[in-house]
Amino acid sequence: MKTSSYLIIVIAFVLGACNKELDLKPISNTTSGTGGQGTAGAFIKDAATAESAISSCYAYFRNSGGEYYVLDYFNISDAQSDNAYAGADNSAGFEIDEYRILSTNSWVQRDWGYLYNHIASCNSVIVNVPKVTDAALTDSRKAQIVGEAQFIRARAYFDLVRLYSAVPLVLTELPTITSSNLTEIYPLLYPARTSADSVYDQIIADLKSAADAVPATASNKGFVTKGAVYTLLAKIYATRKPVDWPTVQSYCDKVIALGYSLLPVYDQLWDGAHENSAESIFELNFDSWDTGGNWGTSMFYGTDWKKFCNPSNDMIRAYQNAHDSVRMKSTITFADVNGKWSDTRLSLDSFPFFYKMRKSDGSQNIILYRLADVLLLKAEALNEQGDVAGANDIVTEIRTRAKLNALTVTDQSNMRLAIENERRLELAFEGQRWYDLVRTDRAIPVMEAVTDGKGVNLGYHLTAQKSIWPIPQSEMDQNPNLTQNEGY
Repeated sequence: MKTSSYLIIVIAFVLGACNKELDLKPISNTTSGTGGQGTAGAFIKDAATAESAISSCYAYFRNSGGEYYVLDYFNISDAQSDNAYAGADNSAGFEIDEYRILSTNSWVQRDWGYLYNHIASCNSVIVNVPKVTDAALTDSRKAQIVGEAQFIRARAYFDLVRLYSAVPLVLTELPTITSSNLTEIYPLLYPARTSADSVYDQIIADLKSAADAVPATASNKGFVTKGAVYTLLAKIYATRKPVDWPTVQSYCDKVIALGYSLLPVYDQLWDGAHENSAESIFELNFDSWDTGGNWGTSMFYGTDWKKFCNPSNDMIRAYQNAHDSVRMKSTITFADVNGKWSDTRLSLDSFPFFYKMRKSDGSQNIILYRLADVLLLKAEALNEQGDVAGANDIVTEIRTRAKLNALTVTDQSNMRLAIENERRLELAFEGQRWYDLVRTDRAIPVMEAVTDGKGVNLGYHLTAQKSIWPIPQSEMDQNPNLTQNEGY
């Protein structure tokens, strides 16, 4: 009845508008991300505007969506896991860190918006670029642009479905709203949630289409290539239940066949002198503050104010227990912060900071996908299919660069834990840990065993329900067709 009354009110308002285009702000303008009212992609009319539109999709990683991709992405994946504490003094971060998340949490709201707005940019490209008749835009380039947008859209939906589970699946733009089309437009204005399975189906369809259209290489690793598409497909098949391990292995092999190679020195990945390297598959390129630089360094590293995503005692202990000084030195740095702030969890005279993002001039690139991640995912796939020796060989290859001894694990169960630990040590603070724990059903036992620096259990209480975020309350209030996740 509430929905019907709401619709009657809106229709009455429309009929009183004398058929003019309405200045309504649809929910999807800032949340469901159809590109806003009217024809957001109408400016895409020729080759130049098509190129500008896909450039905007890339720029969103660094500019409009920077708060998600430069900050929240790491807080979600590491501070929500055993790798880090939320840090700083932001109550929304503490709620997420400690699994006390509310539907009114500001990060829950803003990340929903950032991801859907990125999707909106991609939808404009996907819908409108195929319509361009400018001869300067060749069919192959047109297909490539659409493929790049499909990858970016798929990546955003992958984050959404992992964070919120079933979400509205918005694949088009919102037409201009008039009194004559309101009934048709209403479901687009206020979309219901789509099952997680259907969202995954669309993600996979987008990526398979993109794989046929994008090139194997590009001028730098900031552009979508087949390697990026295959990497994302491998991750999706490793996440969606039931896991399809042969397909995970197949896509990992496709990435490996493209010729990526590990850098000889682990720290070269983060020193700023080896960006767009042979190991990198997809990364966000930043130049300087003058061109919208990477401000993430100031969020995670430095003693001027208390930073986000502080490496946990458990993370430090994991490196120490593994005698992994190589990767620890590249991942965590320490400083004396006595007299600067207080913290009950960490030592003030040797306070840890996330160090993979360390350049202060705004030029630090952010690697989203790299070969070591894919190799370890392949090792996981081999182990789950019974090839423990093959998995052991891959993990040993990764450990060799870190100057660690070869593994000698011979059974599947222990190899499963060894790979989990190796992924943690290799990929800490790269957007992986929380999602790894959730997809392997290890989040609850791992988090409930976490201890502080003195070995005292921190008392995390995580349930399966709390491993999924709530739908933002502001979205629930505005959209009568949304339902809330269980437990919120």
